Amino acid sequence: MPTICDKKDTTASSVFQPAALLREARRQKGLTTVDVPAVCILDPDGDIVRRLRQDSRSLPFDAWPCYHTRLDTFSLAGRTVGIVGCAVGAPFAVLIAEELFVSGCRLMLSLTSAGQITRSGPTPYFVIIDRALRDEGTSYHDAPAAEFADAEVQLVATASKAMSAHKPHCVVGSSWTTDAPFRDYGCIDESEAELASCVVSRC
Repeated sequence: MPTICDKKDTTASSVFQPAALLREARRQKGLTTVDVPAVCILDPDGDIVRRLRQDSRSLPFDAWPCYHTRLDTFSLAGRTVGIVGCAVGAPFAVLIAEELFVSGCRLMLSLTSAGQITRSGPTPYFVIIDRALRDEGTSYHDAPAAEFADAEVQLVATASKAMSAHKPHCVVGSSWTTDAPFRDYGCIDESEAELASCVVSRC
């Protein structure tokens, strides 16, 4: 095992807390604490965000304290949904996801595009990611060493069932991730079991 795995207590709480980061951001920006929508979307490509703004279908969420991103809201199926564009790369995306979770988000979806190594049929289609191959890095500090970061099984099954009646075609499959400052994509802390994240890639 690499030395990065030595003397690690992966059950210990992180000293780097997203709530503390946002607390200080609010203090510096003079913002009050306002919950974000319960459902939020990460749009790493930014295509959805740009289209919503172009069509005047979204509004900025002015109370969002993050230094690096803008949170917009829009109406989807009668519900107000939050969306953050251009959160590219797992470390940055998970940082934003954690900030959303401590700000009131209960379900976070990441909708992005990806290439394919093994074809699952003609494109376009969507992949609901059930596990991600972990690259060596910071996640060894807060998650036991393992080859994959696994998504919550029931969440994957629920997403797959919900998508089965829609087009384009949707499959369940694996992906690859770089490491995150809090935890890998697909790993949910047991203390936050009521929170859920699901990653969907468009091929």
